[in-house]
Amino acid sequence: MPEMLFDIVWPDGTPARCYSPSLVVKEHLQPDTRYGLHDFVARAGTALDIASARVQAKFGMPCARAIAQKAAIERAAAGFATDSTVTVRGFDESAS
Repeated sequence: MPEMLFDIVWPDGTPARCYSPSLVVKEHLQPDTRYGLHDFVARAGTALDIASARVQAKFGMPCARAIAQKAAIERAAAGFATDSTVTVRGFDESAS
């Protein structure tokens, strides 16, 4: 399965690099786009759930890294005001 990384900037300006075991993230997030905090968490979570399910369908178990990445996003987002925004800077498909 093709893996990818996606680069984001949290509301406080901190950059982060996130992992997905599937390119499905590109169907839910767009590069150079700002999302409301909850919208970003929901979109990223949906994409990572789908990616993990694809891994499970192919290999018989969900992707632990995708599950961990979703949890890390949720934990980090909990530290920001609900009206904050997250910027998706871009995608790096060289991880595959």
